Amino acid sequence: MEIDDLRYYMLRKRGVLEDRPFGPEYLVYKVGGKMFALLAVTLDPLRMNLKCDPGDALMFRDIYPAVRPGYHMNKRHWNTVILDGTLPEELVHAMIDDSYDLVVRGLPKHLREELNQ
Repeated sequence: MEIDDLRYYMLRKRGVLEDRPFGPEYLVYKVGGKMFALLAVTLDPLRMNLKCDPGDALMFRDIYPAVRPGYHMNKRHWNTVILDGTLPEELVHAMIDDSYDLVVRGLPKHLREELNQ
Protein backbone atom coordinates (compact mmCIF):
# COMPACT_ATOMS: atom_id res chain seq x y z
CA MET A 1 0.00 0.00 0.00
CA GLU A 2 1.14 3.49 -0.79
CA ILE A 3 1.31 6.23 1.82
CA ASP A 4 -0.99 8.53 -0.17
CA ASP A 5 -3.67 5.82 -0.35
CA LEU A 6 -3.48 5.29 3.42
CA ARG A 7 -3.63 9.01 4.14
CA TYR A 8 -6.64 9.47 1.88
CA TYR A 9 -8.42 6.49 3.43
CA MET A 10 -7.97 7.78 6.97
CA LEU A 11 -8.58 11.46 6.27
CA ARG A 12 -11.92 10.83 4.59
CA LYS A 13 -13.30 9.46 7.85
CA ARG A 14 -15.55 11.83 9.73
CA GLY A 15 -13.72 14.14 12.18
CA VAL A 16 -10.19 12.86 11.46
CA LEU A 17 -7.21 15.18 11.79
CA GLU A 18 -3.64 14.46 10.73
CA ASP A 19 -0.78 15.70 12.92
CA ARG A 20 2.98 15.26 13.44
CA PRO A 21 3.41 15.60 17.23
CA PHE A 22 6.35 13.16 17.27
CA GLY A 23 8.32 14.75 14.44
CA PRO A 24 8.39 14.50 10.66
CA GLU A 25 8.86 10.74 10.54
CA TYR A 26 5.41 9.95 12.00
CA LEU A 27 1.91 10.87 10.89
CA VAL A 28 -0.69 10.64 13.65
CA TYR A 29 -4.41 10.33 12.95
CA LYS A 30 -6.87 11.45 15.61
CA VAL A 31 -10.60 11.63 16.06
CA GLY A 32 -12.04 13.66 18.92
CA GLY A 33 -8.47 14.43 20.01
CA LYS A 34 -7.63 10.72 20.47
CA MET A 35 -5.16 8.80 18.34
CA PHE A 36 -6.39 5.83 16.33
CA ALA A 37 -3.43 5.41 13.95
CA LEU A 38 0.27 6.23 13.82
CA LEU A 39 2.05 5.85 10.49
CA ALA A 40 5.86 5.61 10.38
CA VAL A 41 6.49 7.28 7.03
CA THR A 42 10.28 6.94 6.85
CA LEU A 43 10.45 3.18 7.36
CA ASP A 44 10.54 0.79 4.43
CA PRO A 45 8.25 -1.01 4.43
CA LEU A 46 5.76 1.37 6.00
CA ARG A 47 4.52 0.50 9.49
CA MET A 48 1.35 1.57 11.17
CA ASN A 49 0.18 1.27 14.77
CA LEU A 50 -3.55 0.63 15.12
CA LYS A 51 -5.77 0.23 18.15
CA CYS A 52 -7.38 -3.20 18.36
CA ASP A 53 -9.68 -5.23 20.58
CA PRO A 54 -7.32 -7.33 22.76
CA GLY A 55 -8.72 -10.68 21.56
CA ASP A 56 -8.52 -9.65 17.92
CA ALA A 57 -5.02 -8.25 18.44
CA LEU A 58 -3.76 -11.67 19.51
CA MET A 59 -5.63 -13.43 16.69
CA PHE A 60 -4.13 -11.15 14.02
CA ARG A 61 -0.64 -11.68 15.45
CA ASP A 62 -1.13 -15.46 15.36
CA ILE A 63 -2.36 -15.49 11.77
CA TYR A 64 -0.24 -12.80 10.09
CA PRO A 65 3.54 -12.45 10.54
CA ALA A 66 3.20 -8.78 9.43
CA VAL A 67 1.11 -7.98 12.53
CA ARG A 68 3.06 -7.56 15.75
CA PRO A 69 2.52 -6.11 19.21
CA GLY A 70 2.29 -2.32 19.07
CA TYR A 71 5.75 -0.75 19.03
CA HIS A 72 6.03 1.75 21.91
CA MET A 73 2.33 1.26 22.66
CA ASN A 74 0.17 -0.72 25.07
CA LYS A 75 0.73 -4.16 23.57
CA ARG A 76 -2.65 -5.41 24.78
CA HIS A 77 -4.59 -2.79 22.81
CA TRP A 78 -2.32 -1.87 19.88
CA ASN A 79 -0.78 -3.72 16.94
CA THR A 80 1.98 -2.68 14.60
CA VAL A 81 1.04 -3.57 11.04
CA ILE A 82 3.95 -3.94 8.63
CA LEU A 83 2.77 -2.91 5.18
CA ASP A 84 5.06 -5.22 3.23
CA GLY A 85 2.44 -6.38 0.72
CA THR A 86 1.56 -9.61 2.51
CA LEU A 87 -1.71 -8.32 3.97
CA PRO A 88 -4.73 -7.83 1.72
CA GLU A 89 -5.72 -4.19 1.32
CA GLU A 90 -9.24 -5.02 2.51
CA LEU A 91 -7.82 -6.39 5.77
CA VAL A 92 -5.71 -3.27 6.36
CA HIS A 93 -8.77 -1.10 5.72
CA ALA A 94 -10.84 -3.22 8.11
CA MET A 95 -8.16 -2.86 10.80
CA ILE A 96 -8.12 0.92 10.30
CA ASP A 97 -11.92 0.98 10.50
CA ASP A 98 -11.90 -1.05 13.71
CA SER A 99 -9.28 1.22 15.28
CA TYR A 100 -11.29 4.32 14.38
CA ASP A 101 -14.52 2.76 15.68
CA LEU A 102 -12.91 1.72 18.99
CA VAL A 103 -11.68 5.26 19.59
CA VAL A 104 -15.01 6.82 18.61
CA ARG A 105 -16.87 4.47 20.99
CA GLY A 106 -14.64 5.71 23.82
CA LEU A 107 -15.33 9.39 23.16
CA PRO A 108 -17.73 11.39 25.34
CA LYS A 109 -21.33 11.26 24.14
CA HIS A 110 -21.39 14.87 22.92
CA LEU A 111 -18.35 14.25 20.66
CA ARG A 112 -19.89 11.05 19.26
CA GLU A 113 -23.08 12.96 18.52
CA GLU A 114 -21.11 15.72 16.73
CA LEU A 115 -19.46 13.09 14.52
CA ASN A 116 -22.84 11.64 13.57
CA GLN A 117 -24.31 14.97 12.40
